[in-house]
Amino acid sequence: MGKIVAIYGSPRRRGNTGLLLSRAVDGARDMGAEVVEVVLRELKISPCLEIYGCREKGRCAIQDDFQRLHDLFLECAGLILASPIFFYTVSAHTKAMVDRCQALWVKKHWIDKVPFGRFQPRGKGLFISVGATRGKKLFDGALLTVKYFLETLDLELWKSLLYRGLDFEGDVLKHPEYLEEAFHSGRELAEAIMDKNTLRDG
Repeated sequence: MGKIVAIYGSPRRRGNTGLLLSRAVDGARDMGAEVVEVVLRELKISPCLEIYGCREKGRCAIQDDFQRLHDLFLECAGLILASPIFFYTVSAHTKAMVDRCQALWVKKHWIDKVPFGRFQPRGKGLFISVGATRGKKLFDGALLTVKYFLETLDLELWKSLLYRGLDFEGDVLKHPEYLEEAFHSGRELAEAIMDKNTLRDG
């Protein structure tokens, strides 16, 4: 089974998205998956400076903790990203990480010359997000960001768990059904990756 990378994108270590992601990780590990957990708030990741040092080899020239993530992204068969909503998109920690993947986009489309729109997923991504309000379009911006982030990594947005009306730390504990859904989604992601690898090997 391929490796799964689980990314905690919340400013709060034990916030609602963190609790949900922990359950998803538990579910994936329950299926025997190897999961590498990454807490963005604990890393030093500069925003993209658009210096295009990546144009030569497709790797970001900024030497910080993103370099480790770059390698994990290339290795993983699955990715779980959890971020709360800020101004109708992902957190600043998450967005800085996503923007640094411009180097991978450059590698894919400028260096390897993969045509735009051609996308053959090698793995799957699960997105977990919560928002305080109940707006109809609350998650629209975040979903677009995550979709194209994953596609740059040749991963498909396989499933999204989106929960409204959760703001203060621990609010999700009032909804054990959400935590249960996250656990089962982690199991299902690991199973889907396992099935894909089995088909490829067969």
